[in-house]
Amino acid sequence: MIQSFPPFVNFSTKTLILGTMPGITSLEKQEYYAHPRNHFWKIMFTLFDNLPIPENFGEKIKVLQRNNIGLWDVLQNCERKGSLDVHIKNHQENDFLMLFAQFSEINKIIFNGKESHKFFYKKFGQKKGITYYVMPSTSLANTMSFEKKFEIWSIFLQ
Repeated sequence: MIQSFPPFVNFSTKTLILGTMPGITSLEKQEYYAHPRNHFWKIMFTLFDNLPIPENFGEKIKVLQRNNIGLWDVLQNCERKGSLDVHIKNHQENDFLMLFAQFSEINKIIFNGKESHKFFYKKFGQKKGITYYVMPSTSLANTMSFEKKFEIWSIFLQ
């Protein structure tokens, strides 16, 4: 059984980016999107004109928070061989009812890939007052070019 991380949100978070469950490299390093070929941080730091990307995970989170963005995963825990979402079984979702009650400024969810949206929507449906956007996964398993991913993500993060 693998566990996700606590949410990185605060009272100024308006946009919540949700993955499904951290991959092997992220779990080993205990930080979101830690695989060097995952495009997530490159997209964020290109978008916010904040290159180069810092090594320190806390500094990465600070940039997101300055831009009213929070991070979490849909699943609290699951069983999974490897890092691919298609191998997830015996999962439990995180407590989004508590999160939305505590952080009521959240009005947009950006799903990092279709699987995170699928798991979330199946359990929670459409939450009133929150707009959903499903983005191409930033994972290296998604072979879409960085430029195309960046183009799509940047439309919904402006």
